[in-house]
Amino acid sequence: MFHLPFPVRDANASSSTKDLGDLPEWDLADLYAAPDAPEIKRDLDWLEEACTSFATDYEGKLADLDADGMLECILRNERISTVAGRIMSYAGLRYYQLTTDAERAKFLSDLQEKITNYTTPLVFFTLELNRLEDDALDTRFAENGELARYKPVIDRIRAMKPYQLSDELEKFLHDLGVVGDAWEKLFDETIAGLTFEVDGEELGIEGTLNLLTEQDRDQREAAARELARVFAENIKIFARVHNTSAKEKEIIDRWRGMPSAQMGRHLSNDVEPEVVEALRNAVVAAYPRLSHRYYELKRKWLGLDRMQVWDRNAPLPMETTRIVGWDEAQKTVMDAYAGFDPRMAEIAEPFFTKGWIDAGVKPGKAPGAFAHPTVTEVHPYVMLNYLGKPRDVMTLAHELGHGVHQVLAAGQGEMLSSTPLTLAETASVFGEMLTFRSMLDKAKDQAERKVMLAGKVEDMINTVVRQIAFYDFECKLHEARRGGELTPDDINALWMSVQAESLGPAFDFMDGYETFWAYIPHFVHSPFYVYAYAFGDGLVNALYAAYQEAPEGFQEKYFDMLKAGGSKHHKELLEPFGLDASDPTFWDKGLSMIEGFIDELEAMEG
Repeated sequence: MFHLPFPVRDANASSSTKDLGDLPEWDLADLYAAPDAPEIKRDLDWLEEACTSFATDYEGKLADLDADGMLECILRNERISTVAGRIMSYAGLRYYQLTTDAERAKFLSDLQEKITNYTTPLVFFTLELNRLEDDALDTRFAENGELARYKPVIDRIRAMKPYQLSDELEKFLHDLGVVGDAWEKLFDETIAGLTFEVDGEELGIEGTLNLLTEQDRDQREAAARELARVFAENIKIFARVHNTSAKEKEIIDRWRGMPSAQMGRHLSNDVEPEVVEALRNAVVAAYPRLSHRYYELKRKWLGLDRMQVWDRNAPLPMETTRIVGWDEAQKTVMDAYAGFDPRMAEIAEPFFTKGWIDAGVKPGKAPGAFAHPTVTEVHPYVMLNYLGKPRDVMTLAHELGHGVHQVLAAGQGEMLSSTPLTLAETASVFGEMLTFRSMLDKAKDQAERKVMLAGKVEDMINTVVRQIAFYDFECKLHEARRGGELTPDDINALWMSVQAESLGPAFDFMDGYETFWAYIPHFVHSPFYVYAYAFGDGLVNALYAAYQEAPEGFQEKYFDMLKAGGSKHHKELLEPFGLDASDPTFWDKGLSMIEGFIDELEAMEG
């Protein structure tokens, strides 16, 4: 299946684009010139024939191939992935620019169906690959160095070996994937179509969520209550989507004999369940030292007896409401990247000059932000909903980090370039950290430094604490769904069970907050994705500490890690830095950086 990119930031954006300067838009011509471009038909025709001839040439014959024959087979498979990926990237990105447009939705759907049909004959490839004996494969790797390059990706495919079904059932599930996608589309279209009215102004979800970061407390409260009202009106649809997708997953997992609902995600992330468990436990144990402590400080700064949920992302009273124009945002991020290494700014430059970023907020455009790698022979595209908040500058730094990573990893080719999600957040979070440190160094006084530190701590809490709370919510949701259909009230109760624990005693929760699980796209698009954020943040904090301790030669090692794409396991990638994510104390290193920032903020109070 060729899945779409999807918005992956818990983004803050609004409906106004005043005074931001000239915001760039995508030029998708590097993929295809237009939806009716003859190259699309040419590539679809090629794909149909290539899939058929691949199946004719190789089905039932993988075991008989020698090393050279196996390499040719893998290269042909990789080429099919590239052509299909190019078509789906174009259709998907076009759709995300205007999700409410029926023609774009149909174009995407029709292509998704075509490609699913064309690629169904290829299902045998992974099944047969997994039936080969380890010794037979190792012999072939030894005989052909170019084939051996593909060993990491073949190992990842073979990790699914214990959970593989019969050829016929695998083909059936492949075909059925289109139906699962329909539930994702229902979710996307429902979210994009929601309208909220705050102070007489009609807004979409981005604009309304953005009001939760406004200085005016009454406006934040009005937005939170309006979000709750509209979510409650639509809660049956959201509950139906979650029930169906969780049940679909449970059925597939049961047939495959997966030991847990999370196991499929861990396998695709190439990470051991115990490493994720150690991360989860370290973060939950740190809640009192991180979020509980920070929100108690924030409560005092805001002069409140109790915090309400609409105060969680409130700006600080000493913060100036400043709009950052696009040119300034670009310069801030590019200077920070160049300060680390001029090569990093060079790689980032064409994103701004060649139509690789779509920055503005527009009606019908997908919410959030993402960097989509498209295919290795083209280049990534970054989507933002840029509104000039300081936080939006960080989102730009984040997504551009993904873009740089994807450009560097492209040299690995289609099958080896894509990084497991746990490491996919490394360059993005590192890009944010570079930008933050660069801005912090330029703070003109203690007050500005305090605002910036507090903002960074909030972002880290949103990335680490909030995402692990999301992960716990998902674990509980999938576990509970195994016992039967969940009512909206059941799901609401699961949501609230993780919120109070993670945010701490400073908060009261308004009636209606229990429905706020409804708008998070990850739960529907990519179950258990969310821990990758916490993994990435913890990893980058440890990496950055290593950079501070021993800057000499760090850049080379860092670029080598990004260039590796998905060709190495996290243990191998981190070894040059003297880091090991399977060491239980590893996560405490990353968390202690957040703690250090909170210590500094507390000291400023003295």
